[in-house]
Amino acid sequence: MLVLGLETSCDETGVALYDSEHGLLADALFSQIDLHRIYGGVVPELASRDHVKRMLPLIRDVLASANRAPADIDAVAYTAGPGLVGALLVGASCAQALAFAWGVPALGVHHMEGHLLAPMLEESPPAFPFVALLVSGGHTQLVRVDGIGRYELLGESVDDAAGEAFDKTAKLLGLGYPGGPEIARMAQQGVAGRFVFPRPMTDRPGLDFSFSGLKTFALNTWQRCLAEADDSEQTRCDIALAFQQAVVETLTIKCRRALKQTRLKQLVIAGGVSANVSLRENLAAMLGEMGGQVFYARPRFCTDNGAMIAYAGCQRLLAGQHDGPQIEVRARWTMESLPAL
Repeated sequence: MLVLGLETSCDETGVALYDSEHGLLADALFSQIDLHRIYGGVVPELASRDHVKRMLPLIRDVLASANRAPADIDAVAYTAGPGLVGALLVGASCAQALAFAWGVPALGVHHMEGHLLAPMLEESPPAFPFVALLVSGGHTQLVRVDGIGRYELLGESVDDAAGEAFDKTAKLLGLGYPGGPEIARMAQQGVAGRFVFPRPMTDRPGLDFSFSGLKTFALNTWQRCLAEADDSEQTRCDIALAFQQAVVETLTIKCRRALKQTRLKQLVIAGGVSANVSLRENLAAMLGEMGGQVFYARPRFCTDNGAMIAYAGCQRLLAGQHDGPQIEVRARWTMESLPAL
């Protein structure tokens, strides 16, 4: 089955072609970072308009790159949620229109299921069951995964997601958008130990997260430095390092707990923050101590992309699932509500 995948949940337009027998044939991505950078965050209306502008040219590019024609496509998969409603509607409308014109089925895919399954695109994918850490700008969740659609939520953030905390901390330090890569870049020059941030909710049982307090701690630390006329580049680097260390160690502690609780030794990390090198190194070291293994997608498939939607959609389409002709998207959508394969 040859599936065209479309991703438009936020600020990246992703298109890909996935073949159930030959794997990923082609993919393309247009990031809107430059468009939103001057505002310090995503402007939903601008994001939607840019998706409209980019979608069809990217589809043509992907088809040409894979040397395929519309007549070769067996189905269209698109992100139906969660995400920005206006942005989601662009991809959903385009997918349904193409599916109708080509006489093929269409299927709305859960955005976070796409992220969760992205490591399956690699040469050595994980086998079920495993624990998944989904960590991005909008989500921080620990999930037990026994198969596609067989998800048990173990813990999640009660306030800011980790990626959101990265973005907000970067903004208060006067760094660029998106904040995650900027914090990671500055942290490389930081001096360890100058600032020590708390590891929230690690002093109590459970697998939930909280990152809003870290953001406030960073703000108070920065304001204290400003009051002391210490707003140097090195101070920014030291705060960035302390913040990143706190987030990474908190995530690592919670992942260890989840693995012990489930008695599993495979961990998948997915979502934009999973590209953080420090996080990958810490989780790999932790799994090494436990005699387990960590899996993740290559960096370009950690952020939003069409390949993960094409893959996830293909698995469900092969199982006989598809949508009707209606266009329906969801700003919020729990993975636990998805049917199991």
